[in-house]
Amino acid sequence: MPAATAAEPEVANAAATGRILIVDDEAAIRESLEALFRMEAFEMASAAAVEAGWQKFQSDVFDLVLLDVALPGGSGGAAAGGLELLRRVRAASGVPVIMISAYATVEMAVEAMRAGAQTFLQKPWSNEKLLADVRGAIAAARVSQENVQLKRALKQRYSFENIVGKSEAMLRVLDWVAQVAPSRSTVLLQGESGTGKEVIAKAIHAHSPRAEAPFVPVNSGSMATDLLESTLFGHVKGAFTGAIAPKKGLFEVADRGTIFLDEIGNMSLETQAKILRVMQDRRFMRLGSVEEVQVDVRVIAATNVDLKRQVAEGRFREDLFYRLNVLSFTLPPLRERREDIPLLVDHFLAKYSAENGVAARRLAPEALRCLLDYAWPGHVRELENVIERAVVLSTAPLMGPDLLPEAITGGREWAPTPAGERSPLSLFGMVDDFERRLILDMLEQTHGRQTEAAERFQIPVSTLNQKIKRHGIDVKKLANRAL
Repeated sequence: MPAATAAEPEVANAAATGRILIVDDEAAIRESLEALFRMEAFEMASAAAVEAGWQKFQSDVFDLVLLDVALPGGSGGAAAGGLELLRRVRAASGVPVIMISAYATVEMAVEAMRAGAQTFLQKPWSNEKLLADVRGAIAAARVSQENVQLKRALKQRYSFENIVGKSEAMLRVLDWVAQVAPSRSTVLLQGESGTGKEVIAKAIHAHSPRAEAPFVPVNSGSMATDLLESTLFGHVKGAFTGAIAPKKGLFEVADRGTIFLDEIGNMSLETQAKILRVMQDRRFMRLGSVEEVQVDVRVIAATNVDLKRQVAEGRFREDLFYRLNVLSFTLPPLRERREDIPLLVDHFLAKYSAENGVAARRLAPEALRCLLDYAWPGHVRELENVIERAVVLSTAPLMGPDLLPEAITGGREWAPTPAGERSPLSLFGMVDDFERRLILDMLEQTHGRQTEAAERFQIPVSTLNQKIKRHGIDVKKLANRAL
């Protein structure tokens, strides 16, 4: 395509909007879709059969494929040609596919969703809904692709595992980590709880000369003083009741490596004094011993409290503060790096989909908008927990706002709730809603005549009647509307 000029704004906009491949054996349908998308500044290509569509897909770059279910040229016959092409497209790429059909059934929709379709629409379609689905699918796919590219770029630049972000705030963090990691100096990480201080500490260790030695994390604020000191410095046999054998402390375990002291602001003054001695002299004594143990340990400390205020209030040793505050950095809260939320969501979706052995999950645009609008008092840790919960509770690859906590969605309704129990055919969470809309559409076409609707669905009238009752559909109202 030639470069756009000032006299060709529509062409320039088309390139930015997206390129769609339409595969349908009806010329009138292709022409109608092409006219609709042309008005919305999309670029298009079209085909009428499986092999022709596959050849066009392979020879060009598309943002989305709009695919009829019944297509000639498939190995399983025309009725399943579209599903065959869907599987080829999804196996070859991450390009989203929207399926359309004039004779849709719930079973067909389930099969299409299992094969990787983004959504499933019935002919005749609503132009407004079709355009919304197309834009949402393309936007989600672009975010996913951007995530892949950004991760690749960040890995090439820093090679830091599990650090996800493209915001200016996070890029400053990554630059700082790359600069301080090779040194031997003590590091103090500050920031609100849940901002990822341990992840940053691990990155510093992994890119330091100590990377082959242990990284030893210690939650300093969660233990009683005696237990914490025994954990940090170890003890000899008989040092206290229950000390039936000698035990190495974590400072000794971390020799030649890094020890991460999380929540150091919650340590007692007595323990702070012993930490200070280890940092100054690189030696300590196990509890109950008179012999010193010498170690070479880099200390990375973290806190979610204001240590300067703690010093002023007499709750934190000033000399220890200055010993810790050599290389200090305050990690940004998630509310100040909202552009990183889609990247973090993608990272956690991939992680927990794999851990739970399910197909890769993705968020519906409405669900992502809820996450972007939320204040995130718990920061990255809270976001990770929300995504893990959603993946565990999900039954479909596409996850909507209904899988998010009410505190995040604000209790807003996002889709009609079917009356009664959920359909046993709902292999995916969205199929119940699709089934209800499908039945409503068919009953409107048949003016409420259930026998005719059942014949078109190719199911017994009794089965259709059960579904109507389960979904709370008022057939009389539909029939009266047609009169």
